[in-house]
Amino acid sequence: MLHRKSRLSRRAFAVTALSALVAGGGALAAGAATAGGRPDRRRAAREMRGVWVATVANRDWPSKPGLSADRQRAELMDHLDNAAAARLNTVILQVRPTADALWPSPHEPWSQVLTGTQGGDPGWDPLGTAVEEAHARGLQLHAWFNPYRVANHTDRTRLAESHPARRHPDWVVAYGGKLYYNPGLPEVRAFVQRAMLDAVERYPVDAVHFDDYFYPYPVAGQTFDDTDAYDRYGGGFSTRADWRRDNIDRLIQEMAAGIRKLRPTTQFGISPFGVWRNAATDPLGSDSRAGVQTYDDLYADTRTWVREGWIDYICPQLYWNIGFAAADYAKLLPWWAEVARGSRTQLYIGEALYKAGDPAQPAAWQDAGELSRHLTLAKNHAQARGHVFFAAKEVAADRIGAMAQVVADHYQKPAALPR
Repeated sequence: MLHRKSRLSRRAFAVTALSALVAGGGALAAGAATAGGRPDRRRAAREMRGVWVATVANRDWPSKPGLSADRQRAELMDHLDNAAAARLNTVILQVRPTADALWPSPHEPWSQVLTGTQGGDPGWDPLGTAVEEAHARGLQLHAWFNPYRVANHTDRTRLAESHPARRHPDWVVAYGGKLYYNPGLPEVRAFVQRAMLDAVERYPVDAVHFDDYFYPYPVAGQTFDDTDAYDRYGGGFSTRADWRRDNIDRLIQEMAAGIRKLRPTTQFGISPFGVWRNAATDPLGSDSRAGVQTYDDLYADTRTWVREGWIDYICPQLYWNIGFAAADYAKLLPWWAEVARGSRTQLYIGEALYKAGDPAQPAAWQDAGELSRHLTLAKNHAQARGHVFFAAKEVAADRIGAMAQVVADHYQKPAALPR
C-alpha cells in the first residue's frame, strides 16, 4: 500500500540520517522527548531550514490524484514528519498550483491534484490541516502560491465550469502550451491578490511564498500576446519590458500591503530563479552566463525587491553545483549576500536536492557531499541565514544520502527561524 510504503520510507530516512547522531549524543530533534519525557526546547543558532512540498502535477504530494481523504492526510503527515526528523523548521506547501485551491476558496475551484477533477471537493481541508499539524510539530507553514499560472495545457474547456478563466477569457493568454493570467490587466492583478489573501485571512500561515513564475519563461519562436493590454495601460513607459516589470512590481508591493493589513505577523517571501542579470548585461549583475535573467526574461526585478525591502525574505534558487561554468554556486552565493547586505530582507538559499544522485546531472551531483559543501560555503556569508531544499519527495527518498550528509554535518541541533 502507498501509505505503508511512505511510512517505511520515512522510517528508513530517519534511521539512516539521524539515529547515529542521537545515539552519539547529538541534540534531539525539535519537540522530541528528553529522558525525562519533556520536550527538548534547546535551540542552535537561528536559521531557515526549509523544504518545498510541490503539489503541481502531484509532484510531491498527494502521490497521485483521487486518493481518499485519509490517504492524502496520511501522506501529508509523512512529509511533515520527515521534515521534523531532519531537524528542519519550515515546510513550504504549494496551495494554489494552477489558479485553483487546496482550501475551500470562494474564488477558485478545488485543485484537481486532490480528486483528479478540478472543483471536486476532497472532503477535508488540506491547508487548514497542514497549518495545524505543522505547528504541532514545531514547524512553520509557508503557503506557496503561483499568481498567474492557470493550466499546464491550453484548453479552457478542461477547466472547471466555475473557473474564473472560463468566465473571463479576456484575462487569459495561451503561451508555450500553457494558459496564464495576463499580468498587465489591473483587474487580473486585483483578482489574484483577492484569491490568495483569502487563505491569509482564514489561516494563521507563517508566510506567503511565491516562486519564480511571474511572466512565463521564454519559449523560442513564441510571443506572449499582451499587445491589447499594453496599448491600454502601457502609455507611460518607454518599452514594453519596463511596463511588464512595473506590473510585477505592483503585484509585489500590493500583496505585501495586503498581507500586513490582514495578518501583520505573516511574512512575505519569494524564491526566484537564481540569476537577476549577468554581469555582461549589467555591471551590477552576477559573474554568470545564464541563459535566463529574471529582470529581462521574467520581468521580475528581484534585486530591487530586496534592496527596497518590499519582501521579508528572498530565497534564490541556486540550483547549480560549485564550479558550474555558466552559473557557479560559489560565485552566485556572495553576489546575493552583497545584495542583501544592509537591507531588511532575509536571505535564504534554495538548494537542488532533487539533482543529488540523478544520473542525468553532472558528476558533481553524484557526490553525496556536494550539498553539504554548499552549506559550508554559506557560513562564510553572514547574510545567508539558511537554506530550503527542493523538494519533499527527495527528502524522503534521499537517493545517495545527500540530505543525511547535510543533517550530519550541519543540523546536529534544532534551530529556530531568524528574527
